[in-house]
Amino acid sequence: MDVKTLHWKKHAAIGALYAGLAVAFGAFGAHVLEERLTADALSTYETAARYHMYHALGILLAAMLAGRAEPGPSARLLAWSLRLLHAGIWLFSGSLYVLTLSGLSWLGAITPLGGAAWVAGWALAAAALLRTGR
Repeated sequence: MDVKTLHWKKHAAIGALYAGLAVAFGAFGAHVLEERLTADALSTYETAARYHMYHALGILLAAMLAGRAEPGPSARLLAWSLRLLHAGIWLFSGSLYVLTLSGLSWLGAITPLGGAAWVAGWALAAAALLRTGR
């Protein structure tokens, strides 16, 4: 296996792990936190788990696309897209998980940074796909 293939497979594997964690966190919220959190806090936690899963699947998809990309600008755009999608999971979902479990409301200021990372990551993925075949 060449280095390029291994690199993208690592991203895909991490995306799969993120997806599994999203399921576990969602189940934890539904079965353990349901009785312990307010309705608003539980809704926030569920939003974190839902967006966590969406972007875990997005990482899997972007990694598969990147693994097929020829070296060059498209591959670099996909690499940056993956970095931003990873960062978004940690910043958006991570901040919401910790916020709801700890009550540290200042973490809400970090959440939009994760959303911005996701928007930028998806924009770079789109740019990479539009560049393909040039």
